[in-house]
Amino acid sequence: MGRGRPGAPRDAAVSVRRPGPCLPGCLRAGGTSARPAGPGRASGRGEADPGGERLGLGGAGESCPVLGAPGRCLAMCGPTAPPRWARVSLGLGGEAPESVRSASAVSLSRQVQGTGGSSAISKCSAAERGYIEDRFLPLLAGRRRRRAPLVHRGYYIRARAVDHCVQDFLLKTQSYPRTQILSLGAGFDSLYFRLKDMGLLHHTVMYEVDFPNVACQKATLIKTAKELSALVGDTEGEQLGVTTTFSGEDYKLLGVDLSELSKLSTALKEAGLDNEVPTLFIAEVVLTYMENSRSDALIQWAAEHFSQACFLLYEQMHPEDPFGRVMQQHFSQLNSALHSLSQYPDCEAQQRRFFEKGWTECSVMDMNEFFTCCTPENEQQRVQALEPFDEYEEWHLKCSHYFVLTASKGMEPSWTPLLSSMTVPHHHDPVRMVGSINALVCEVHSETSGLRRYGHHSALIKPNVILTTGGFGEENGQHCRMRNFHVLIKHAGYWKAGCVKKENPDKRWDERLYHTVSCLSSSLALVVGGRTSPCAALGMLWLKFPKTCNDLDPNDNTVELVSLQPAAEPFALRWRHSTTEVIFKGEKYLFMYGGRSAAQPVLGDWYFLHTPEISCTVIPVEGPVPEGRHSHSACSWKGGVLIAGGLGAAEQPLGSVFFLREAEHGFQWQTVETHPPLIPRYSHTAHVHDGKLLLVGGVWLHSFSVPGITVIDLITGLCLDYAINVEHLEWPLMLHNHSSVFLPNEKELLLIGGGGNCFSFGTYLNPKPVSLSLRNILTSH
Repeated sequence: MGRGRPGAPRDAAVSVRRPGPCLPGCLRAGGTSARPAGPGRASGRGEADPGGERLGLGGAGESCPVLGAPGRCLAMCGPTAPPRWARVSLGLGGEAPESVRSASAVSLSRQVQGTGGSSAISKCSAAERGYIEDRFLPLLAGRRRRRAPLVHRGYYIRARAVDHCVQDFLLKTQSYPRTQILSLGAGFDSLYFRLKDMGLLHHTVMYEVDFPNVACQKATLIKTAKELSALVGDTEGEQLGVTTTFSGEDYKLLGVDLSELSKLSTALKEAGLDNEVPTLFIAEVVLTYMENSRSDALIQWAAEHFSQACFLLYEQMHPEDPFGRVMQQHFSQLNSALHSLSQYPDCEAQQRRFFEKGWTECSVMDMNEFFTCCTPENEQQRVQALEPFDEYEEWHLKCSHYFVLTASKGMEPSWTPLLSSMTVPHHHDPVRMVGSINALVCEVHSETSGLRRYGHHSALIKPNVILTTGGFGEENGQHCRMRNFHVLIKHAGYWKAGCVKKENPDKRWDERLYHTVSCLSSSLALVVGGRTSPCAALGMLWLKFPKTCNDLDPNDNTVELVSLQPAAEPFALRWRHSTTEVIFKGEKYLFMYGGRSAAQPVLGDWYFLHTPEISCTVIPVEGPVPEGRHSHSACSWKGGVLIAGGLGAAEQPLGSVFFLREAEHGFQWQTVETHPPLIPRYSHTAHVHDGKLLLVGGVWLHSFSVPGITVIDLITGLCLDYAINVEHLEWPLMLHNHSSVFLPNEKELLLIGGGGNCFSFGTYLNPKPVSLSLRNILTSH
């Protein structure tokens, strides 16, 4: 979170305190009830939400039961296609803002406005699932359809942030005889009706502004819905101005284009807005669609013309990292470019913007920080338990690309709703990178579409032979959970890709995600765990290969699937776990650790499986037991196993590293201290080479950058971060839900697949394998 006054040093200490208590009538299940945001593309305050349906919901983004219809996917264009990668629409209508008219043409504005009310439908879906409380939304939004859990969470956190700040404003201004709220681009938002219903508008007048046709539609809905019109009260004595489409004693609905500031100012004055009264301006995903000169002018006008003013802004940020590029591409293809991102790409730039435009106090935080700092723990737990969920990466990435900002001037005491008494790490400062590693496309002399996937597993089953199984991706021109196995074979200095034949095609693979594959010999591997949906975990399976591979034709290789005895299955019903080879008294075991199951969101248990018969063996383990986790990494080292990172029970990334080492009578957990401390992360991969632990990619909460390669010296504990230089790639490189294979002779890292569902912006799949040469950093480290 950033907070300060003009001229404050960027790294100055931040004082924190808890905001005041919530107003009466706002409590629900341990926390304040959340306000759904305005209905997006139908309201002008949208996030271009296609509703969150997945491509058959077969990937990590699916909910349980399986929901939805084919949605959007991001696919790679050919070398002549600008901008070399693009989103491909597969049928669902997109969503874009409509409260800001393009300066170039009215037709574009109409096109944006005509994309429907999908965002409002998403909010209704979130309310029906218990994320937010709003009985007025269905009266304004129309039809209903169930959305995916990720979309529910995305709208919940936005609504929670706005509700939190609005309630704080009302609480802090209770002593004033009159206050005002001005919602810019309000569309079909229900904020007024909920506040009025809770009895919180005794001395507050609510003004809403949107395009004239949107305001007229909303006015009609209010007049025809008795429950809405009853809350507004008697309107017969209210005079309508030129731009006022609906007016009540404490509610004014205006139809004005926000980009025309002089008309907006005149219309608001005509409607009775008082510039000497404490006024809260709300702009949710609105200003970014205006030209920067126009949105800057609006921000400055609000500061200059109102003696006691507060501003609440919710928008996107960080346009240049992989998720941000996908986000930008999505909005650009909807003819709704995010103008503010180029000039104000992060929290600090937005904070400077408000100071420069006349505001004297400004606080800002991304939505990961808001959820951690400003949402009570019991409310966090309530939301996390509402429905099956397995899109943690996309949830954290979405939250790191949106911020909530509050600014004020002339307020006594200062309005600072984003301060908290909770002490949490701040994630605005850039991570110190000691160098960079070039990412190069790994040229494969055959079709590689089967390697476009995420949530899969890749294993080096023989020298220069890599088998990739499972995950969600592209198969036969469709996007689905992957049925086929794919192989990469290096021959005569280059790689070939092929689809592996199954000797027993009727044997069900179950199209699993987030499983592990452990090679026990050159012809035998064990698949452990995985899932289809977040309600359906899978057990174990043998994979048997021929002792030799056809190097010339990768498509001429086979695998046989063999089931295990049912008795061996129950403890393997998990996913996002690790299975690693360890040695105890000269005997080989597979150490299965952590993960999650359909019943438990985080597991902290472990099992020793004696090979090759895969019998569960009890071996004593001493030492401090690590916190339960999933999506961590695990590597064999010195007969034991190194566990790094992961996601803990509170859905927060972990930064701990543990070594399970062989002891006299069993094994012992030992903490690996690193300096500087390892930045918490999860959904990464890891390898050990020459006493160094290599962590590859993943997700962390430092929104200024994405994880690259972290090298930990296991002898000294020295921990160094290296960025991945992607200037040679023509597409974003998403390094989560990926797999990696380390080739020790070449000191080369091969990255296969990766990506995920980018909130409501579509599904993105890395198109080709990528090669990283680690020779220099492994030599110099």
